[in-house]
Amino acid sequence: MSVRVEGGFSPYQKFVVAILAFLQFTVILDFMILSPLGAQLMPALQISPVQFGLLVSTYAFSAGVSGFLAAGFADRFDRKKLLLIFYAGFLAGTLLCGLAYSYHTLLLGRLITGVFAGVVGSVAFAIVTDVFPLEMRGRVMGVIQTAFAASSVLGIPIALLLSTRWRWNAPFLLIVAVGVMVGWLIHARLRPIDEHLKRHPDRSPVHHLIKTVSNRFYLQGFATTTLLTVGGFMLMPFTSAFMVHNVGLPVVKLPLVYVLTGLFSVVAGPLIGRASDEFGKFKVFAFGCAVTIVMVVIFTHLAITPLWLLVSVLVVLQVGIFSRMISASALMSALPAPADRGAYMSISSSLQQVAGGIAAVLSGMIVFEGANGVLLHFDRVGYVLVGTTLLTLSMMYFINRKIADGKFEEEPPRMTIAVEDAG
Repeated sequence: MSVRVEGGFSPYQKFVVAILAFLQFTVILDFMILSPLGAQLMPALQISPVQFGLLVSTYAFSAGVSGFLAAGFADRFDRKKLLLIFYAGFLAGTLLCGLAYSYHTLLLGRLITGVFAGVVGSVAFAIVTDVFPLEMRGRVMGVIQTAFAASSVLGIPIALLLSTRWRWNAPFLLIVAVGVMVGWLIHARLRPIDEHLKRHPDRSPVHHLIKTVSNRFYLQGFATTTLLTVGGFMLMPFTSAFMVHNVGLPVVKLPLVYVLTGLFSVVAGPLIGRASDEFGKFKVFAFGCAVTIVMVVIFTHLAITPLWLLVSVLVVLQVGIFSRMISASALMSALPAPADRGAYMSISSSLQQVAGGIAAVLSGMIVFEGANGVLLHFDRVGYVLVGTTLLTLSMMYFINRKIADGKFEEEPPRMTIAVEDAG
């Protein structure tokens, strides 16, 4: 007989968390690895900066479009089968990148990879929502979100080592090798996730998509997700340049800064997730907003700064950012009804991709390069982030109230699959 696990994870739930974290690690590393490989890739394929920029943007654009188009179909199939199909496509695109011999072949590989990766992440988060009750999702999101930090701390250094030892395409082949093992484990051990099919999903993909994007409660979640992403991604494009040219960090020490902050994030992520379950997701989100506002203002106004102080500022800033990311992901997972989770997550993922691109454009319009590479008006980017943070805090307050009033999800009984031990 199945018994609901209240205090901790069952063995099967631990497996689900671990395999989804590894899956996210491969997807995020594939997305992040292209930029560090630019120094080797551009001369090897004789491509211009404009062409390299197109390689990077093609992935994000195709991921955003595919996630939106897949939304109408996302709730019509067993989520395990859907995940395996799109993950296989993702690995096929990555393999093509690893075997690419020309710019156009690599561009096609990035396009294919983005099309399938745009859906993989949304299906993974839909599985989390199906398998875990709301009171456990903070811990789950805390572990899965550490994939971002792990790809910086472990993935990128290993990938760069392989690229210097062999060729620029070696990291893509490594991702494929790891991904094949992850895919096999999903096929062998993940149980079917089809409880939502018993709720008679909409047979018309177009009607299901329209119904999802016109739901006023879902629109609140989409707007909040978009604003969170725009604010968070505005700092990223110029952070490295700011630290080198404005803060005085030697270029050779730049990897050390990322490794130190990444290591801290790997440890902090699960702890923040646990705190959001124990103290309340909105409270942790509000805490993260407060920390982010203070530390963003401090960081964007730094002048020449010692390494230890710079790392300290970035570590505390990471606490604020992760507190917002993890608690927001867990809280907003309660928005969609079970029959709409796949569509909701797909649209949300697409909006994040598009919002990230918009953020980079907006940031580029604000920041200017002065003498000797010094960045001007970077503090204004910080003020924009402060404003978006305050807006998302107020938006999340109303979402949290509606969830607390029981206007969204969660209806018992939970799925049996969520609480059974592996056997």
